[in-house]
Amino acid sequence: MTTAKVELPPKLVRLFSGEARYRIAYGGRGSGKTRGFALMTAVKAYQFAQQGTSGVVLCGREHLNSLDESSMEEIKQSIRSTPWLLPHFEIGERFIRTRDHRVSYVFAGLRHNLDSIKSKSRILLAWVDEAEAVSDKAWLKLIPTVREEGSEIWISYNPERETSATHLRFRADPPAEARIAELNWRDNPWFPDVLNHERIEDKKKRPDQYDHVWEGDFVRVVEGAYFADLLTQASVQGRIGKVMPDPYLPYRVFVDIGGTGARSDAFAIWICQFVAREIRVLDHYEAVGQPFSAHLAWLRRKGYDEKATSVWLPHDGATHDRIHAVSYESAFRDAGYRTTVVPNQGKGAAAARVEAVRRVFPMCWFNESTTKAGRDALGWYHEKMDEKRNIGLGPEHDWSSHSSDAFGVMAISYEPPRGGEPESFEPDAEA
Repeated sequence: MTTAKVELPPKLVRLFSGEARYRIAYGGRGSGKTRGFALMTAVKAYQFAQQGTSGVVLCGREHLNSLDESSMEEIKQSIRSTPWLLPHFEIGERFIRTRDHRVSYVFAGLRHNLDSIKSKSRILLAWVDEAEAVSDKAWLKLIPTVREEGSEIWISYNPERETSATHLRFRADPPAEARIAELNWRDNPWFPDVLNHERIEDKKKRPDQYDHVWEGDFVRVVEGAYFADLLTQASVQGRIGKVMPDPYLPYRVFVDIGGTGARSDAFAIWICQFVAREIRVLDHYEAVGQPFSAHLAWLRRKGYDEKATSVWLPHDGATHDRIHAVSYESAFRDAGYRTTVVPNQGKGAAAARVEAVRRVFPMCWFNESTTKAGRDALGWYHEKMDEKRNIGLGPEHDWSSHSSDAFGVMAISYEPPRGGEPESFEPDAEA
């Protein structure tokens, strides 16, 4: 009896051992994930054919506009570089199948081809590469289509966000029948010198991106983000850690308002204290579509409802809410808070907030455990670019905007104490 040899990183050997409905690998660049998964799809296709089983191996990504964007070439290379596998496959320009035609590969984009995928019979194996971007809607439709007895779903990706559908479904709360492995460059016995030189260069010159690219961490700062370097400096300088409130100074509440409907923007809050020239960033909150009472309940539950606590709102805080016909300014005042509405700064308001944050950031000390989500937003907040003209169009309005804008309200409102004078916490306008 002849034994076939398959070479994989040790962590992948364990991942593909035994029975499992899901096999999931995540991590950074150079780990060998994609190459290992590509090879093992061919091994499984060969095994299915040898067992007399007919069907398809589905290789999917969230977006797939052409075969050039698929895993096809990686799989072809894996088959051709494995001498014992090659005689069992037919490889064409636009197809891969076992020589007996029992098992064929199908390459598809999940976002726009889900219905056609559902109509395909006998999906024996589905491998989703670059799975970070796959939506929950896609997972909900894809998983039931892989329903043959003994069928499997394989997932490989580089993590980006803790709120991604892939992370929430397969890492934060993984299925019972799942094998999961984290692979990074050090787990690859064949990690090439050329990539190691790039890794070392990134660690030296791009430390804010290194952990995500090479160590499989989530994206903490986006390339070109307004505050990326400032967050890195804060971490290096030890300004992100355990930060305690001053019991003798009031809390300051800085808000970016949202609405109360399901499609509303997020409502974001930062809790700070100004201690001499130091800004203590103590807490962060964000919610979508919740009524004002929910935000107020959070403030009171956390103890941010003392008489001296003050609230700062953006200029539209004085505008009546379309649903309840009451402004956030009056709502906060009715709840007992001293309230200030920051004046409308006009056309350059977004740029002014960015510059104000850059100015005060070196004075900021962040309580690590309670501000993580807010710091992730600050690290992501970036310029929207017109790629054709290569010009900036102002801040990108996305999930990070609301917490970043609330932080900008804080920065715009901050005034350092004048020499030797005690801090004043009175807002500009009395309740």
